[in-house]
Amino acid sequence: MKSFNHTIKDQLGIHARPAGLLVKEANKFASGITITKGEKKVDAKKIFAVMSLAAKHGDIVTLCAEGDDEDDAIAALQMFMDGNL
Repeated sequence: MKSFNHTIKDQLGIHARPAGLLVKEANKFASGITITKGEKKVDAKKIFAVMSLAAKHGDIVTLCAEGDDEDDAIAALQMFMDGNL
């Protein structure tokens, strides 16, 4: 299992558009991918789950990938988060 923490830099947080892009990126990989904020952990491949986190500017989220392509998934998701959120 691989993971990383990310502080949300987007002033609007994870709203519909970036949540959709995040889900699209996560679905490129076979690994199970989760995103956690505080005590809530959700499937990063489901848009309503990601939006239910209500992650706002300054919140810290943790993305985890577990599976055969976890290294590639984490690298791609980290680049995505840095560039979009």
